[in-house]
This record gives sequence, structure tokens and C-alpha cells, in this order.
Amino acid sequence: MTQFRAMRRQRQQITDEQCVEILSHATSGVLALMGDDGYPYAVPLSYAYHDGCLIFHSAQAGHKVDAVRRCPKASFCVVEKDEVHPAAYTTYYRSVIAFGHIEVVEDDEQKRLFLHILGDRFYPNHADALSHEVEKGLARVLVIRMTIEHLTGKEAIELVHHAE
Repeated sequence: MTQFRAMRRQRQQITDEQCVEILSHATSGVLALMGDDGYPYAVPLSYAYHDGCLIFHSAQAGHKVDAVRRCPKASFCVVEKDEVHPAAYTTYYRSVIAFGHIEVVEDDEQKRLFLHILGDRFYPNHADALSHEVEKGLARVLVIRMTIEHLTGKEAIELVHHAE
């Protein structure tokens, strides 16, 4: 198993529960993969959090898909808060980074389930329309799942002081 680094500024670290809460309500982040020729490839994506996993959808081909198939290790960063305070020369921020293994979902039943989770996340309470869209696009869409192995979250020291 991978040994992940401890956060240097532990006082600013948020709990795993807070990280999951942020992942559960945020709607987009940046997926980082090993791209072509060893260059990092970071791509902004919408997603859904479900049961310790992040779910993405994609076209069948492209840089992201090639990177996912080449190397199963990935990270995903979500910035929940980004509030600039110019007079103090600082930013009040809160962010989460998830590390884990990523894979293309091949099983059609799992794809359906994950597409319903994604669809309901962004257009809730429209099950019939969603089912129609899922069936219509099932053969053309790729579903990608990232199983989270490690979470780390951090907030600005000013936010820590407010919580005390």
C-alpha cells in the first residue's frame, strides 16, 4: 500500500468527514493523470461522489481516456472556498485532494447505475427523462470511476481561527 505524505501544516488540515462533505456537495474539480510522455495532465470535470468513489463520464476516446487506461493512479482536487482578501494579502481557501485508482467501468449495469447517480446529481427528480438519456447514450459514453484511497483537505489559517 502507498504511504501518503502527512500534511505539513496539520493545524489547517480538515477531517476526512469534512473532505467527504465537500466532495458530496461540490460539482467540479480537476482530475490529474499521467499524460503523454510523462507530462502531468490535469483536466477540469464535473463529477459525483458515491460510496467512496468519484464518478465521471467521458467520450470514448481522447487524452483523458488514454491516460486513464495507461496509468491507474490519479488525484482529484476540489476547491470549495476561494475568497481573496487583498488588504491582508491572503486568500481564505478550503480544498480537498483525493488520491486513488481510476478505471473505465466496463459492466453495463454498473455504467447505468453510475450514469443515473451522475444525472440525478445535476438534474434531480427527473428519473424518466434520465433513464431515456442513459439508454440512448449508453453505448457511446464512457464511465470512469476513481476509488479513493486517501483524502487530504486544508483550509486557510484564518478559517481555523474562526472555528475555534
